Amino acid sequence: MMRGYDFQEELVIRPLHSGDIYASFQFRTLWETDFMRGNKVSHYRLFPKSLGQVISKFSVRELHISFTQGYWRTMQWGQPFLPSPPGAELWVWFQDTVTDVDATWKELTNVLSGIFCASLNFIDSTNTVQPSASFKPLGIGNVTDHRFLRYATLPREIVCTENLTPWKKLLPCGSKAGLAVLLKSEKLFHSSFHSQAVHIRPVCRDWQCRSMSWELRQTLNAVFDLHTSGQGKREWSLFKMFSRTLTEACPLASSSKIYIDVTDNPEVLFLSFDLSPATSLLSQAVVLGDRRTFSVYDLTQQATFGSVRSLNLLIRWKSSDGDMLRPLLHAERYVAGYGLQAGEIHTLMYNHHPFRSFPVLLLDSVPWYLRLYIHTLTVTSKGKDNKPSYIHYQPSKDRVRPHLLEMLVQLPPNSVTEVTVQFERALLKWTEYTPDPNHGFYVGSSVISSLVPSTVAMDTNSTQEMPLFSSFFPNKEESSYFVRVYTEPLLVNLPTPDFSMPYNVICLTCTVVAVGYGSLYNLLTRSFQIEEPNPGLAKRIANVIRRMRGVPPLS
Repeated sequence: MMRGYDFQEELVIRPLHSGDIYASFQFRTLWETDFMRGNKVSHYRLFPKSLGQVISKFSVRELHISFTQGYWRTMQWGQPFLPSPPGAELWVWFQDTVTDVDATWKELTNVLSGIFCASLNFIDSTNTVQPSASFKPLGIGNVTDHRFLRYATLPREIVCTENLTPWKKLLPCGSKAGLAVLLKSEKLFHSSFHSQAVHIRPVCRDWQCRSMSWELRQTLNAVFDLHTSGQGKREWSLFKMFSRTLTEACPLASSSKIYIDVTDNPEVLFLSFDLSPATSLLSQAVVLGDRRTFSVYDLTQQATFGSVRSLNLLIRWKSSDGDMLRPLLHAERYVAGYGLQAGEIHTLMYNHHPFRSFPVLLLDSVPWYLRLYIHTLTVTSKGKDNKPSYIHYQPSKDRVRPHLLEMLVQLPPNSVTEVTVQFERALLKWTEYTPDPNHGFYVGSSVISSLVPSTVAMDTNSTQEMPLFSSFFPNKEESSYFVRVYTEPLLVNLPTPDFSMPYNVICLTCTVVAVGYGSLYNLLTRSFQIEEPNPGLAKRIANVIRRMRGVPPLS
């Protein structure tokens, strides 16, 4: 480990009951420096210089950005380790020394757009909000003034190789060594779900928190589908998932491990799946309120690769018995109504806990062209009104800012809470429509944050928990754990004019001009001359014959 630096990498693989595989990569870089005191940093080693300059120049306290393709199916796959909405999501905490947050935010989005080769430059005031309670700092710091917080989403952002390549270049070893060699774009983008993210925050250097370090956490999550991958039998391996095997750890990493979730595969007579090569190293961790057991493969040990100097983990299913534990918190959203004038947005929040109720914080950001009637807002649970204990609403301004709605709602046990609000569609200017307006307009996902009751006591004293994903969301309570859930993005149709009419009008106008004005102009400007008509072909042939016979030609 270099002085002042620490780099760790891990891969967590969780077999799903459907036969799919959930793979979660995490790369964490710690740097013992302090940008907040105005120190000028010139030497970068493991920490990428491009992101370090962004933190220093724009006075960033925390930065969280994700690019996701697909929707996470909570009821089939369970809760993800690090959730993210479809498309692009960006939320940033600035330091309290920033005077013009909006101008800094606009410049920051343009810089990040160039770094990650994404369309973040389309983030402006019309899709940016300032949440008052939903996004608290995940790192150290007592500044929670929401004036220094900005949140925006681009639900239509498409994730491709152009986004993955700069993301991999931020790693100390790139994609040349370690776990990153598995990240092949043609395999990742053929999956049912893939999400890549970058999280930067200040963290405590020790348990007494007398000094701080900057943490860069790069995550990549993917779900590989058994059917889309073209496999005929229920078995997976690193080579089948990524077309690569592992031969070494990243030389700059202090820790490089693979965790296989074997909680649902107890050592009994009937096993759900086989895991080879086998390992005797097991680890237990509390993940999302449930105690999980992992088989651990340490890539820094040469014995892990065996005599063939290559590691190719194989998972072969024997049976599909067993029921997946339903997530305690789940959410859905859809648009109701008919016609292109009015409609309703329905948000459903499910509490599957049999006897515990808990509060959730709902955040909705709705574009200005959907004019919400906030007086029609209703919250019902089990057929009864459920009055929110906290409501923050900021109305939209046409072409300036979106609607922002935040509510704190108590979810009764084993219930479905429905939030309904009516809206009216606005008529846009013809220059404000997208190139494919008949496809519809996207509305970003709702964000639901909550402290969910845990069935397992959490250990909050440890500051260096393993695996890495178990230490991302800070929590000071041992009886609950933090969960963030995203709903589906909405696709709303707006009144769309017939964009072929300008073409028809242009064609008709040009025809009238060409026929009417063109004929009149031709008559006025053309000069007429009388010319002697030339004899016809038959007459010329007849005269030739008459000359040959000595007969006078025809006149």
